Amino acid sequence: MSNVRNIQTTVQGYTTVDGAGVKLVRVLGGETIKDFNPILMLDSFDSTNPDEYTAGFPMHPHRGIETISYVYKGGMVHRDSLGNEAAVHSGEVQWMTAGSGIMHEELVPAAERLLGVQLWLNLPKEHKMANPAYHPVTNDMIEDIEIDGGYLRLLVGTYHDHVGHKSSYLPLNYYDVHLENGRTFTHTVKADASIMLFTLIGDIEINGTVVKEKTAVKLTAGDTVTFTAKSDDTQVLYIESIAIDEPVAWAGPIVMNTQDELREAFRELQNGTFVKAKMDVE
Repeated sequence: MSNVRNIQTTVQGYTTVDGAGVKLVRVLGGETIKDFNPILMLDSFDSTNPDEYTAGFPMHPHRGIETISYVYKGGMVHRDSLGNEAAVHSGEVQWMTAGSGIMHEELVPAAERLLGVQLWLNLPKEHKMANPAYHPVTNDMIEDIEIDGGYLRLLVGTYHDHVGHKSSYLPLNYYDVHLENGRTFTHTVKADASIMLFTLIGDIEINGTVVKEKTAVKLTAGDTVTFTAKSDDTQVLYIESIAIDEPVAWAGPIVMNTQDELREAFRELQNGTFVKAKMDVE
């Protein structure tokens, strides 16, 4: 007998400005670490006004995390302090492992609509100081899989016998699920997996409870995930990983395990020793 997952925590974001003046909705952050572990942050972008985002995110540091940006509509250009530059376009993913430290910037060119999200995925202590790496996941690497009542874009990980881009550190399954109004998505999962949903477009219903658009939902333990579309052209981001049972010390763009490690990172930023290894680009 299956154990269907229920809603554990629901979070709706708030509008804020980041970078050089990018308007976004911050959904997950410092106050949601425990519930949404190992997802540290989720920012949502949805705008038809280029003035709200083309200022972009100027050069800034990261350490101890991976940033994963899914640009469903629009584009994003990555540049870093080591001279690497790459762009992703509508439907693609920009994955950066900050690891031991990188300086990078994100440019967001004008488009008819900018729609997508950026996640911060925590790195376990043993991989905090891994080599930085950049992995664009382009449309030719992303499979569209037909499901009952719609289709699923396999952005990262596996879905049944389908295999997409693989995470190097934490296991991650990341799907973009498109459903017709009234149709239901059901998926069998490991009982102890850490699973969250984000309603990118439209509303859904989970076990009788309606979840509005642009809402993050952490699910309880269980072996079955199921939700029903309540709007036309519903689009749900499904994010599955495993929780990290380690302390989190977080200040700005740096996430470590202790305050001493944070202080050391900021000392290195000041004295110019923050970047320790050449970034690999695939």
